[in-house]
Amino acid sequence: MTLADTTPQPLEFDCETGNYHTFCPISCVAWLYQKIEDSFFLVIGTKTCGYFLQNAMGVMIFAEPRYAMAELEEADISAQLNDYEELKRLCEQIKRDRNPSVIVWIGTCTTEIIKTDLEGLAPKLEADIGIPIVVARANGLDYAFTQGEDTVLAAMAQRCPTSADIAAKTPVVEKAADQNAVKKLFSFGGKKEAEPTETAVEETVYADHEPLVLFGSLPGAVTTQLSLELKKQGVKVTGWMPEQHYSDLPVIDPGNFVAGVNPFLSKTATSLMRRRKANLINAPFPIGPDGTRAWVEHICDALGVETHGLEEREQKIWDSVEDYVSLIRGKSVFFMGDNLLEISLARFLIRCGMHVPEIGIPYMDKRYQKAELAMLERTCREMNSPLPKIIEKPDNYNQLQRIHAIKPDLVITGMAHANPLEARGITTKWSVEFTFANIHGFSNVRDLLELVTRPMRRNEALDSLGWESLVKG
Repeated sequence: MTLADTTPQPLEFDCETGNYHTFCPISCVAWLYQKIEDSFFLVIGTKTCGYFLQNAMGVMIFAEPRYAMAELEEADISAQLNDYEELKRLCEQIKRDRNPSVIVWIGTCTTEIIKTDLEGLAPKLEADIGIPIVVARANGLDYAFTQGEDTVLAAMAQRCPTSADIAAKTPVVEKAADQNAVKKLFSFGGKKEAEPTETAVEETVYADHEPLVLFGSLPGAVTTQLSLELKKQGVKVTGWMPEQHYSDLPVIDPGNFVAGVNPFLSKTATSLMRRRKANLINAPFPIGPDGTRAWVEHICDALGVETHGLEEREQKIWDSVEDYVSLIRGKSVFFMGDNLLEISLARFLIRCGMHVPEIGIPYMDKRYQKAELAMLERTCREMNSPLPKIIEKPDNYNQLQRIHAIKPDLVITGMAHANPLEARGITTKWSVEFTFANIHGFSNVRDLLELVTRPMRRNEALDSLGWESLVKG
């Protein structure tokens, strides 16, 4: 007889074709222009890029968009026209029509191939028109779907002011005096506000810690929820990047702490560490009750703040979503890879009791996702679940063969493969929906599980109607 090897096995990684089977990263414009309300995004590319944006964001026809296409034509590509003069003409038109606080140039594959020097043109043009111009490379040659946001935020990180920049501006006393004068003018004759009483809600007592900036583009309601979760622990969030207004970019001094909310922001994290000398808090991401608790705990630990009540908070959320968790417990889910949220989603679903045989992911930065990967391993051990195999840049043909062999209960995939898989009797869920839905924090766990369980609940409803017999008949 021999002793069984009880040493925990590490996660298994593999890389296949090297292709990105995802949307083009210029689609990041869809959510960034809505988040940064005083911005304008100028995508510099060919008609193909314009067609993609027109189709991808055609659902927003009722809202006045703050983005446009600068379409390159033959004369541009063959260098018969002056790049600077053409871009200046377009930016002056944008300033005249929209007057944004910032113009973001989004470089595409074509600008990479013809080597357009956007970074060299931007400073001179910025000085000429008097509007900040941020250059972001979001081409599909180098980046996957959600990494477009990463390149934009990495560029904006270099524009964040320091305390010295703020001190050099107009004295605060004068500005406050002007604001008080305007306030008195508009409040003349109005009802006097009630004086605060002793029974008023006590102000939160924050712990004494270094400034903390969070980065990642989330809806305002979600950023408020996450800030409040930290506030309950005595942690004050000094700013978010991005904010709703470009002029409100947070102050970041050397030694300040920063933490991300999404796993695809590795370039932004690197820029903050190397260029701004900030301290990155490497934490799991706040997706699911387990991830949110770990995210708060890691931040508090890094800042030297003692946590309280998090275990009860997490358990309360789990209890409130048991009706959803019971639908997926014991079932399997396969990730084909699309939006770089796969590791976090897989860890959360394993905690829900699901089995994950394989996680496909377009790009994996093991340094930035170190804490998330460690939590995935720990979750598998605690749930007595086999470790999933992680495939970076998966080959779709090989994946389809593995899906047919495994026959998972659910496949989370890009839109291109959903219908073919459904036609073969495999239940699918679009991965892009997790990108646009509110899935972060304790408060959005039910919405997250709503997305995961919807196709299964749909199948159960169809089965109850005798759908299979109707199809066969």
